[in-house]
Amino acid sequence: MATSSYLSNPVLKVNSVDLTGWCTAANLNRVVEAQEDTVFGATGNARTYTAGLENNELTCTLFMSYAASEVYATLAPLVGTKTTVRVQPTSAADSATNPGFILTNTYLETLPVLNATLGELSTIELTFTGGSYTVDTTA
Repeated sequence: MATSSYLSNPVLKVNSVDLTGWCTAANLNRVVEAQEDTVFGATGNARTYTAGLENNELTCTLFMSYAASEVYATLAPLVGTKTTVRVQPTSAADSATNPGFILTNTYLETLPVLNATLGELSTIELTFTGGSYTVDTTA
């Protein structure tokens, strides 16, 4: 049985701009690619692996806004560039129980500039790929 849980309310900062007010979902995966290192003389009949390069990925869902200093204005200049993205589980201060997860030099390949359906709020899904992963637990 779980001894601790939290109500999801992610904090999202892209290139130091706080986009939390438009963020409805965030999913950060830390990925270290597996490199096979099985050798001819290995005993047993199993492949073995070692750590390769990191290939981290953050996907997030945002309500779209075209107002100055909001979603589109913040993200449009970042397409095709590297940036820094920071996510946290909640808006509380950085700590061991609310770490800030940071991707530095992460790449934004695509920006959906329009996603409209009659009668619905416009949302976009972003994917930031790669970058160095760090964790901040200091306030």
